[in-house]
Amino acid sequence: MNTSSQDCPFFCYPYSLDCSLLMTPAIQWYPGHIAKAEKALIEQLKRVDVVLEVRDARIPLATRHPRIDHWVGTKERILVINRVDMIPSAARTAWETWLRAQGETPYFTDAQQGKGVAGIAKAAQTAGTSMNQRRRDRGMRPRAVRAVVIGFPNVGKSALINRLLKKKVVESARKPGVTRQLRWIRIADDLELLDAPGILPAQLKDQEAALRLAVCDDIGQAAYDNQRIAWGLIELFKALESQGQEVSYLGALRDRYTLPVAELTGESYLQHMAEVRYQGDRERAARSLLRDYRVGHLGNLPLEWPAHNA
Repeated sequence: MNTSSQDCPFFCYPYSLDCSLLMTPAIQWYPGHIAKAEKALIEQLKRVDVVLEVRDARIPLATRHPRIDHWVGTKERILVINRVDMIPSAARTAWETWLRAQGETPYFTDAQQGKGVAGIAKAAQTAGTSMNQRRRDRGMRPRAVRAVVIGFPNVGKSALINRLLKKKVVESARKPGVTRQLRWIRIADDLELLDAPGILPAQLKDQEAALRLAVCDDIGQAAYDNQRIAWGLIELFKALESQGQEVSYLGALRDRYTLPVAELTGESYLQHMAEVRYQGDRERAARSLLRDYRVGHLGNLPLEWPAHNA
């Protein structure tokens, strides 16, 4: 059993891939704006009362930053599992059960459509009530609660802030690297939010997690080769199918492309797809496969399940 994303002792994958065959060279992405933003974020955390940690519902393990516990410390943390619209209800139930067993209280959201966002605002304001009571007990005046939104690139942080504010105040798009600077935004009289750029580990040690990040478009495209990621996605589907989960990964491929997959490697499937549909152009085939997964044309297919679902 492969240990979890980015050295987290609480998470594990129920299967293992030989990513050394898939990812050569290794997937790494740590552009200058992220390094600069991380330093600024660490400084701003001194002023923060509440941390909103946002993860991608398709890969809630891979999008957990290994330093999140260190950054949060004793502050209140609200765990947001965004893009719940891109996973089936069985996966949501499994993750909610598993996370609660770990002592977490997850809030599942679809920030693009505003679903579940009201619960986030209420949780932040509740945390602020506790914070201000402590201030009163020390003879200090109440103030607005200060919250920061932290997460990997492209997990929906800016979309969440826009929904909380009920208007577009920060740029939001389903691609990594849109937010590049820290910015304080007043959501209400009693709530201020710090919008931070996506933060990645300086080194992606877990290449299986890095593969998932690339498939989900949660790291910059300069970090990887589309064709390797595409046939890595096929291998992921085959591994997940072998676990007997409640969705059919290979069935989704057959329904979309009407091509056999069970006996083919990821590389040979991509080659076959290129020959049949794209005049032998493997790059076009790879881009098409990745786009179809990312926008949901293959269905709601999570790339991670809790270990007890294995």
